[in-house]
Amino acid sequence: MDLAIVFFPLFGAFIAGFFGKYLGSRFTEIISTLFIFLAAFLSLIIFYKVIFFEFSSHKEIFTWIESGSLKINWSIKIDALTSVMLVVVTLISTLVHLYSIGYMSHDPHRPRFMSYLSLFTFCMIVLITADNFLQLFFGWEGVGLCSYLLIGFWYKKNSANVAAIKAFIVNRVGDFGLALGIFLIFFIFGSVNYDEVFNQVSLYENKVINLFGINFNLITIICILLFIGAMGKSAQFLLHTWLPDAMEGPTPVSALIHAATMVTAGVFLIVRCSPLFEFSPMSLNVIAVIGMITAFFAATTALAQNDIKKIIAYSTCSQLGYMFFAVGIGAYHLAIFHLFTHAFFKALLFLGAGSVIHSFNDEQNINLMGGVWKKIPFTWVFMLIGTLSLTGFPFLSGYFSKDAIIEFAFSKNSTIGNFVCFVAIFTAFLTSLYSWRLFFKTFHGEYKNKKIKFQEIHESSKTMLVSIALLSIGAVFSGYLFFETFIGENHNQFWNESIFFIKSIYIEHPPLWFLITTPLLVIFSIPLSYYFFIKNNNILNQLTSKSEPEGKFLYDLFLNKWYIDEIYNFLFISNIKKIGTFFWKSIDINIIDRFGPNGLSKVIKFFSIKAGEFQSGYIYQYAFIMLIGLSVLLTYLILT
Repeated sequence: MDLAIVFFPLFGAFIAGFFGKYLGSRFTEIISTLFIFLAAFLSLIIFYKVIFFEFSSHKEIFTWIESGSLKINWSIKIDALTSVMLVVVTLISTLVHLYSIGYMSHDPHRPRFMSYLSLFTFCMIVLITADNFLQLFFGWEGVGLCSYLLIGFWYKKNSANVAAIKAFIVNRVGDFGLALGIFLIFFIFGSVNYDEVFNQVSLYENKVINLFGINFNLITIICILLFIGAMGKSAQFLLHTWLPDAMEGPTPVSALIHAATMVTAGVFLIVRCSPLFEFSPMSLNVIAVIGMITAFFAATTALAQNDIKKIIAYSTCSQLGYMFFAVGIGAYHLAIFHLFTHAFFKALLFLGAGSVIHSFNDEQNINLMGGVWKKIPFTWVFMLIGTLSLTGFPFLSGYFSKDAIIEFAFSKNSTIGNFVCFVAIFTAFLTSLYSWRLFFKTFHGEYKNKKIKFQEIHESSKTMLVSIALLSIGAVFSGYLFFETFIGENHNQFWNESIFFIKSIYIEHPPLWFLITTPLLVIFSIPLSYYFFIKNNNILNQLTSKSEPEGKFLYDLFLNKWYIDEIYNFLFISNIKKIGTFFWKSIDINIIDRFGPNGLSKVIKFFSIKAGEFQSGYIYQYAFIMLIGLSVLLTYLILT
């Protein structure tokens, strides 16, 4: 069963990629979706066994690398944490595959697309089932490669190619930190296997390492390096810039990779390494701070964006911030619970946005929509469910997981916990504002698109709607159904040893006024958003006009994403391009090429031309040259 879950997606990718041209698009769509469905079905069985029978498994498939003291097996490790991730990855992937059959129906390269999706799923499963850091790194780089291929799937669009390269390069920055962390782990612990490393951590708790003449705690350095890798993959502040641009890929890509699975790999890495991070309070504080900044930054940026997919992308960034500051305050189980519920409602929102874009003939600007809720009622209902869940509306899945994080931060009653709590509540309010802005401007108000006639707006195909409908079920019920299992009073029984030092959220019950604060803000934001974005948007237009410099500054700041890309361009990109241009023209062309291959070829050509001049064809000239040669030879013989 374990092997089947891992390799079914690989079989689907192989068939679609190598034989799709001969088998036809429809067959490859069905066969790849079927393989993913089988993997999802088996994952649900394992999840059931983990919940009710505390199932766990550790199988060594074969010896992968053996060199000196380094021995790495290709293994499949199943525990509670892995089972949760397997359900998320395979279930969302199945629905995205099904959705893609309808969404990509007019694309001539569907087999290649389905192959990439299945290959991504395989790499993600390899990542989460690994029992060592090197196998995890293999899957980590595999999903990075598949992300590059899927973002740039429409490679004839220059913007898609640029976005794919940007995602690849930014992730390489994070991956460099992760690689250094793995190297340091092997150097110190003599192994990269989880169990062997985690069993030795307490022995090195107070060990220091000297870097640049300064002593640092060894465990803290390792944790920070691992976190840098997680920052890149999970789009945390400073390494987040690739995620919004990745929306250039087809919408199913956004739902699978940039909402539910790949971007959560960083959260999974930190939680898997909880035995390391628990011995480094400083690194946990750093994670909490970066998570807070990311959540707030992304929420403010989403307020001013107009591209429907980019708004949801920044929402993903913000929710990942919630997961990271949950980890930073020691609530690993809450981070995974929010990861679990977030997968359903965020994939629902992305696929719902894809349905809207499909209805508007690829239009993505919410300012060119509006007034279509009666034309696409099913999409309207599903987007409403996704929006309610994302904002944390009471008793939907987002409410259970997000509010649990806020309550835990309050219960910590520490400086970092209180600060996290305040930022989380304010960010929840901002989340509700930009989410309802997207919803109301997309479906309500006046119809604003002049290029597409109102009568041409149509509902999406059945395969697309079925996928969205199934996700909406998860968005409504996943929080309620799994609250007790994941974070209830007996949550330790479920997580067992897969997460280290789980701290209960029942340390202290928050007061009633605190429990109702966030839900009241969320509910209050609904009429507030409707009034400002639909009924009377002149107020906001005036606040963001040139006559109000403070409002204009804030609007431009949020619209331009805090100018992070511009700062990077000024500090790094432009200077690196100048350095590269200098080395290319001055060193490569004028020195290496001039005196290397180009110079050598010129010399050979010169002598070849001169030698060719001797080939005149006249016998007396050849005889004269032979006579000179004979004279030189005789002179040499006489002299020697």
